[in-house]
Amino acid sequence: MITFAVGILILIIGYIFYSRYVEKQFGLNSGETPAQRINDGVDYIPLGLGRNMLIHLLNIAGLGPILGAIQGILFGPVAFILIPLGCIFMGSVHDYFSGMLSLRNDGAQITELIKKYLGKFSWGFFLVAVSLMLILLASVFVYTAGDLMAERFFAQSNFTLDNPVIIAIYFVIALYYIIATLFPIDKIIGRFYPLLGFLLLLGSALIVIGFFTKGVNFQEINFSHINQHPKLLHIIPMFFMTVSCGLLSGFHSTQATIVSRTLQEEKQGRRVFFGMMCVESLIAMIWALGAMHVYSLNIVPPNLIGGVNVINSIADTFVAPYLTFVITIAVVVLPITSGDTALRGLRMILAEAFKLPQKKIKNRLLLIIPVSIVIVLIILWAKSNGESFFVVWRYFNFVNQLIAIPTFLYASVYLYKKKKNFFITLIPSLFYIFITSFFILNSKIGLSVEYNISEIIAGIITIFFTGFILIRLKKETKED
Repeated sequence: MITFAVGILILIIGYIFYSRYVEKQFGLNSGETPAQRINDGVDYIPLGLGRNMLIHLLNIAGLGPILGAIQGILFGPVAFILIPLGCIFMGSVHDYFSGMLSLRNDGAQITELIKKYLGKFSWGFFLVAVSLMLILLASVFVYTAGDLMAERFFAQSNFTLDNPVIIAIYFVIALYYIIATLFPIDKIIGRFYPLLGFLLLLGSALIVIGFFTKGVNFQEINFSHINQHPKLLHIIPMFFMTVSCGLLSGFHSTQATIVSRTLQEEKQGRRVFFGMMCVESLIAMIWALGAMHVYSLNIVPPNLIGGVNVINSIADTFVAPYLTFVITIAVVVLPITSGDTALRGLRMILAEAFKLPQKKIKNRLLLIIPVSIVIVLIILWAKSNGESFFVVWRYFNFVNQLIAIPTFLYASVYLYKKKKNFFITLIPSLFYIFITSFFILNSKIGLSVEYNISEIIAGIITIFFTGFILIRLKKETKED
């Protein structure tokens, strides 16, 4: 397990040293935070460090670090190196700056930060992109959480809307989403999420214990045959689009801004934003190792490889039968807790865009009701046939990675103005401009351009944006 151990070492060393370097580049202040200065009793409420850490972990850790990991490990043991490297130099940096720059700007959401640092045109484009991503995520997570609950708790095998049990479960989840989105953050999220976060960590710990007590089949990295994907998918761009949570996820920028309104000190940001991303990466690596083992034993039927059913196979293989309920609860809870905070983040984004104060519940309802109607329509369409869901999921993945780019860019503007090392955010942004361009050009849900041609065009697009960004940075300095 040398490759796995090296990956863990990258995470530990990266957090200890690189997180401090990133924090130094940002530059901490010791004044009041938005939670203390504004404290509106709804979104701006001071919470303790431990609660914020677990809340943020549960906010960002939907099914992404699990599903992404069990799909990403199909590329081979190289996943155990790429996931932690991506986490340290991209994902954690992204989460830290999205949270801390929000905190510095009175808890501003990603779209308002884009407007401030990148201009109104970028704001308009990404307001639509971010809103679409959050709506798709909430829709997908009602769908997946509902089907998981129906199968595990109610022994259902019919997941169509002809089944009244499915409709009832979807309704309950959607109702919870609305309630959690409307209530003050300390009433539901602040009270119950730390416990649910503990269950997530406990479930992962039980699997690790199973590695030692029951043994695990492990394959070391082979540098002469790095890519081992059974369908011959290319590592670039597919690995970096498949493994999002645990490596880099634009969705996190909408969640870090929620927690930025509850921090009591700026120095807590390193442990909350950078640290919890590292924990999520660790969780992804644990599930990837479990998936590698069950794949090697041919436990999972070929048509189910990479799907939700692999989660049950891993739990049944490594965890004692009387403890598998912990895994089941954690897996069912994950999409629900990310879905509700996705809607909460969307409410905040739309409230800022329309200048609608959120202290009154009627203003919150004005935003949430139309969004809920759109989500219902998407679920109805996704349920119309099995392929519709996968189309929604693929577009969500694309938009999710796309919106990571502006966070890196406005962080680059901030660092450039402060005369700090802006390359720590500029290089990841350029890398993902290349990856997302490459993907949408080559993918079947995109333009279906031939692989080599897509690679060349994506390279040209990246070079163009490099010049554009550097000009923008110099312009920002002159305007100051």
